[in-house]
Parts: sequence; structure tokens; C-alpha cells
Amino acid sequence: MPLEITTTPTTTPRSDAEVAEILTAPGFGTYFTDHMYVVEWTPERGWHDARVEAYGPLSLDPATAVLHYAQEIFEGMKAYRHEDGSVWTFRAEENARRMATSSGRLALPVLPEEDFLAAVDALVAADERWVPPYGGSSGEASLYLRPFMFASEAFLGVRPSQHVTFMVIASPAGAYFKGGIKPLSLWLTEEYTRAGRGGMGAAKTGGNYASSLVAQQEASAHGCDQVVFLDGAEGKYVEELGGMNLYFLYADGRIVTPALGTILEGITRSAIIELAGKMGHPVEERPFGIDEWREGVASGEITEVFACGTAAVVTPVGTLHWDGGSVEGATEPGELTMAIREQLVGIQFGRVDDTFGWMRRVI
Repeated sequence: MPLEITTTPTTTPRSDAEVAEILTAPGFGTYFTDHMYVVEWTPERGWHDARVEAYGPLSLDPATAVLHYAQEIFEGMKAYRHEDGSVWTFRAEENARRMATSSGRLALPVLPEEDFLAAVDALVAADERWVPPYGGSSGEASLYLRPFMFASEAFLGVRPSQHVTFMVIASPAGAYFKGGIKPLSLWLTEEYTRAGRGGMGAAKTGGNYASSLVAQQEASAHGCDQVVFLDGAEGKYVEELGGMNLYFLYADGRIVTPALGTILEGITRSAIIELAGKMGHPVEERPFGIDEWREGVASGEITEVFACGTAAVVTPVGTLHWDGGSVEGATEPGELTMAIREQLVGIQFGRVDDTFGWMRRVI
């Protein structure tokens, strides 16, 4: 039976004028809506006390387990305003399923899919006015949604937490590219790896992102936008960027993307695989060597490289740098890269027919 959700409106909402001003230039992850969703779990009661309440700070005991043992997971998704004023989410069921997979890896209880979807819907309904207008000043502005789950028991000991909290918060997000879409410059780290066999690479958990930060600092120090990680076993197969999946278009029309296993199964990643196939570009999921990248771009056999993620959707990739060398990629976005991006963004905002059934109407 689905959880019953109670809603207690905040007594101190932002004014309509203030929300409107924020939505003209929301940035990313800077402003947060008036409410948040909360539900708790214990072995005795299961999931209970589902509620939407005023957004505000959490009160945590210094011994709260997540602060010491990092038992937590999260998701990232968006709500989009369509031209008729309706509000939709993109492949929300896949976010629910991926969170269930992450829960299993982090020894956390699984929130049923119907309750995950109801939680997201309830928060979007409570804070609908925070969903940016269709075609507003930010172009691709949306409401970013962050469901997350963490070990909230006050206890010092290495075991699964006996008290868990699941929450959803929301933040308006502007267009990812503010000065036009330009290819990313990438730094290949040969010292740091993101995940290994049997590790947490396929789970969406903060520890994976924490481990990427020092490599991202390395990339920034070399003037690059993002970092590329190789596999932890042999150090020769491309895995992913710090927060995005990669694709390589060949001159014969096929696309290659690194196989799953130790990388995150991106929601946008799998959508692109379906969409590209429908557009006549079959996608191979297989181990992809760094030398294949270097040699393929240098010879012209690889004609486009692009990456994807929830925030950027699809972004072109340009030059790849490493300690002692580089290979020059495209200086402008590729034709197929932009075609895929336009199709995906079009579906999300209702400008292109959703023949895949990816969109879920919330309002």
C-alpha cells in the first residue's frame, strides 16, 4: 500500500516577486524551494511519517552514522514546464529503479517505486511556482530535484543503520550553457581512479563524487573543464568523466560507449542509446581503450566525441590532454551531437513528440 503523505505548508514562503526574480537567473544549486519531502524508516515500522513540510536545516546528533560511515545515496532529475503550463518529469521511473539498485549496494532499505514517484510529485505540486516558465529568459531552465537517502541513526559502529531518512529537495536551474554550446577540454588522470571491480562505481553515492574531486582539481590546474577516469584494474580503458558518460562517433556511423560494470548507469545515457539507434546510429557498449580514443581522433576515424548527464543533457567534447601530450578534437559541436541534444531537450520540454514514453505528467 502506498504511503500516505501529509502536507504542512510553510508559514514563511518566499514572495511571488522574489521567486520571479530568482527564476530570471537561478544558476544551479543556489536557491531552494519553500518545502521538502521527508519520510523515515526503521526495521520495526518500515517507511513511515511521509510528509511535505517547510524547507529548513536538519538537526543531527554528532554520532549520526552517515557522518562517519558515508552510508548514503542520491538521485538527480528535473521537472520541466511545457508550453501549455503543464509540468513533467523525464524518466522518473528509471531514477526510482536506480535508487533501488544503489540502496542494495549501500545496505539501505529500498523505497518502493510508487512511493519514490509520489514523493517527487508531492514536492513538485507543493512548489509548482518554482518551476521556471516555458521558454523563459534562461531558455532551458527547469526545476532540479534531488532525492536522497542517508543513515540517520545516532550510533558509532560499522553496520547498516537502523534508522534511515529519505528526502527530496528542489532547486531551480538555469540553462547549463550560458555563452553558447562549446566543446569541453578534458584532462586524463593517470594517477587516480574512480572505482574498481566490486566497488561502488555503479551506485549513485556521494563517495564516488568525493573521490573524483582531487582529480578534478588536477584537471582545473591544467586548464581543463573535466577529468577522464580510466579503469582501476589495467589503467587503459575509458570509464567516464567526473559526472558524465562518454560517447564516440565513428566515420561509419556507429557509436561506442564504455560498458557498464564499474560506471554509473546514467538515465540520459540509456536514453541516448535508444534515441541514437532510432536515428540510424547503432550504439556498441564495450570496453573502450584510451589508445583507441587517441588514435581514432588523430586519424579522423572518430569524428565526434560527446558526453551526457542530467545537468548538461548532451555536451560536445574537444581536446583531450594528458601529462606529456594531447590530441586535438573538434572546436565546434558536431552535427550528430547537436541533433541528439535537440531531440532530447525537445522531448523534455514538449517540443518533440515523446514516442518513447519517457515523460511523466505531474501537473
